[in-house]
Amino acid sequence: MRAVYSERSADERKPDARRLESRRPLDERKLAVLRAIVQDYVGTEEPVGSKALVERHSLGVSPATVRNDMAALEEDGYIHQPHTSAGRIPTDKGYRLFVDRLAEVKPMSAPERRAIRHFLDGAVDLDDVVARTVRLLAQLTRQVAVVQYPSLSRSTVRHIELVALAPAKVMLVLITNTGRVEQRLVDCPGAVGENVLADLRSRLNAGAVGRPLPEVPGALEELPAAFEPSDRPTVSVVLATLFETLAEQNEERIMLAGTANLTRFGHDFPLTIQPVLEALEEQVVLLRLLGETADAGMTVRIGHENEYEGLNSTSIVSVGYGSGDQSVAKLGVIGPTRMDYPGTMGAVRAVARYVGQILAES
Repeated sequence: MRAVYSERSADERKPDARRLESRRPLDERKLAVLRAIVQDYVGTEEPVGSKALVERHSLGVSPATVRNDMAALEEDGYIHQPHTSAGRIPTDKGYRLFVDRLAEVKPMSAPERRAIRHFLDGAVDLDDVVARTVRLLAQLTRQVAVVQYPSLSRSTVRHIELVALAPAKVMLVLITNTGRVEQRLVDCPGAVGENVLADLRSRLNAGAVGRPLPEVPGALEELPAAFEPSDRPTVSVVLATLFETLAEQNEERIMLAGTANLTRFGHDFPLTIQPVLEALEEQVVLLRLLGETADAGMTVRIGHENEYEGLNSTSIVSVGYGSGDQSVAKLGVIGPTRMDYPGTMGAVRAVARYVGQILAES
């Protein structure tokens, strides 16, 4: 089961309470011990013993009680002992409960927020926004960052431009509200007059601007009838090119950065990081991981919650970005299950919000 976090406001950092009501198998004392184990293991990379817990954390109970609580946590599958005489480390189930019961997602500091804004504000176009975003996420989290380009299927038309390149050749430019720019050359059946081109440009924008891209063909399909019979073949060719652009299936794209960060976590992968690297090379796999939901909520998948076997030793934190509650794409990070979840979730959420603001302002 995945955890989905609401993005209603900057002040709301708690997980969805409805999902937590059915997840109360432990009392608060044992939960405190589990939190301490997760925090220590993430920070030290070493299995955690009861003595270390008592020394580092104000648990308010005796070492014997902590040992008993750890035994109960192990019996219930929240922690395990990697080898005899070692301390304990969290299991996927333990990390899941830790994430589901987070009191808050770690917010970015004011200097960090200013740095994010300054870095992303320098972008000159959508490709630059995506490239900067994926690099920034990889640097902030020191993990593998993945950013999906805004989907045409969830975008609206901002403007359609027609530019005469030759008497019978026109450049069609489609600009979306998310900054996507698609250009196509149109070979017309004959010379196109400037008056016809201007009229067609005006009618295209009148019928398409503000509409979701999937609705545009239906809104414009009767457009040739508004022109003189001699101009209709040209109008039909331009419309056909526009509709083909909207219908293309290869528009889902992603950008990846920070793969080298995985080398820092070699011991976090049971045998080798090769299956993880192979999974990262499969764009279809990454798109499926990011694109399962179209809303703006945060999703955390831990270990074996990932359906792709090559990613069973990783956790994936992703969130939608866009304008308001409307998500046009997703971004996120991939790293080992031994992850700083509060910090990673805070960084992913903050970057997604700034990207959405930049797209809305562009």
